[in-house]
Amino acid sequence: MKTLLITAIFFLGFFQAKSQQLVYKPINPAFGGDTFNYQWLLSSASAQNQFDNKDGSSLTGSSGSLSNFTDSLNRQVLSELSRKLFQDQFGTGGVQAGNYMFGSLYLQITNTGQGMMISILDTNTGEQSEIVVPK
Repeated sequence: MKTLLITAIFFLGFFQAKSQQLVYKPINPAFGGDTFNYQWLLSSASAQNQFDNKDGSSLTGSSGSLSNFTDSLNRQVLSELSRKLFQDQFGTGGVQAGNYMFGSLYLQITNTGQGMMISILDTNTGEQSEIVVPK
């Protein structure tokens, strides 16, 4: 009985010495994994995608690089123009409450309890929009 107990303790000690701690290593780069796994995960997900767009058009439509560049350039020009118009209209003091006219756009700016409310009316089409800028 004593030899059986000593043999059992020896084998348990032997297996304990050979074991190691299990360590979790994440695969997905979003959860701390290796960034080189990103392309592999993306290609695997794309291969399994049942809702793949078969005609090859992207979310922005089937426009090309030149069209995207033109749209981006137009947005930058319009943004710069609107910035200049606002600076000419309001000066350096910022936006003040009142009524303003920019071409066919009528702006009504009022201070409310929620913050600043900007009502925009397009006099050509009748479209109307309201923006609330919180305090």
